[in-house]
Amino acid sequence: MDVCDIEILDTTKTISDFINDKIKELNSASFIQDSEVSFHVANLDDLHQKHIRWLRTLPRVKPFYAVKCNSTPAVIRMLSTLGTGFDCASKGEIELVLSLGVTPEKIIFAHTTKPQSHIKYASTRGISACHTRAKLVLRIAVDDSKSATRLSQKFGTKPSVVKKLLERCKELDLEVIGVSFHVGSGCTDSLAYRQAIEDARHVFDTVLLGFQMRLLDIGGGFPGKEGFQIQFDEFSKVINEALDEFFPADSGVQVIAEPGRYYVDSAFTLAVNVFAKKVVMDDVTQIRGVYNVSIDQGVMMYYISDGVFGSLNCLIYDPAHTNVAPYLHRSGEKRYRSIIWGPTCDSLDRVTATYWMPEVQVGDWLLIDNMGAYTVCCSSDFNCFYKAHVYPVLSAQTWNIYFHLYEKHKDTEAYCIHKKK
Repeated sequence: MDVCDIEILDTTKTISDFINDKIKELNSASFIQDSEVSFHVANLDDLHQKHIRWLRTLPRVKPFYAVKCNSTPAVIRMLSTLGTGFDCASKGEIELVLSLGVTPEKIIFAHTTKPQSHIKYASTRGISACHTRAKLVLRIAVDDSKSATRLSQKFGTKPSVVKKLLERCKELDLEVIGVSFHVGSGCTDSLAYRQAIEDARHVFDTVLLGFQMRLLDIGGGFPGKEGFQIQFDEFSKVINEALDEFFPADSGVQVIAEPGRYYVDSAFTLAVNVFAKKVVMDDVTQIRGVYNVSIDQGVMMYYISDGVFGSLNCLIYDPAHTNVAPYLHRSGEKRYRSIIWGPTCDSLDRVTATYWMPEVQVGDWLLIDNMGAYTVCCSSDFNCFYKAHVYPVLSAQTWNIYFHLYEKHKDTEAYCIHKKK
């Protein structure tokens, strides 16, 4: 299957139906290795709904999707059709989005430190970022103490250095057009945005060197897990109020953002296969040689087809995603103390420690929600285990909306998608 193929669900089918059908299909596969490969289901309806919510709650802020968060081609195509821009961090990401038909003016090359070869490539492709004719944005360091992943220690200019840096830009005849910041990934405090927007205003106010400042980039850090709505609405309210106060609509300043996990986190569900299990009794029971005891006295250990070196790397490398809650595609059964391990030969490959769940048999499948952010893109092939497949899915209702947009823009390659027959 082409990675950009999209499964269109008829009106009688749900995402759960699709997952169940896919599991049945894999269980009946001719080759056993095919039946044990993990897979993601990407609910593109979720992206569509997130985009509508963004437009409604942050009407002044143009989203540039952070490609680093999840570079699945179907996600890029969907968001491009919906009208987002794209925040790229490398030559490779730029190549990817351009290959999917995104035009250069929809791309910002926002990574603050770039290899020279990447800068030259961006210049040759018409992306106005970080070359001698570029339109530059000054990244400032802001308070990110309320975030799971802090960025200001590595990126951003401290307020005391701003003037000197801008003076140097003037000497080099560089065009600085605005300010950017990032409150950190997995931010938990909406007031962090207000303070950062106020800090950016101070930079705008202190520019006396002839720069035409007209852009504010408020970065990312927006929540995207299931149940995100309350927190996102709170963030949006604070951001809108701060923008009205410090950058009113008549100020002439364009406002953009770099949401990543907001769009994709809840859109992906991971299905993993249980390929081995064992019951481990406590030390006292084992020493006494008692073996015909209830499994209530032991710990169930399961080995699954994906782990921390694959899609579940987020458990180690993403502080905003430190635990998962696998569940059976059936429910209502007694739960037992369990440990879930990934497939590799490394003992670090542990998905859960003490976790209560129904007893699972070899060949069963577990589902894990909220697997769209910093999972697929960070997966490795350690031990040469297969990476999880991605199956993009779209409802017939949303497909009709999507296809209308495609027809409207079909002269542009960016809107070319493939409907799975």
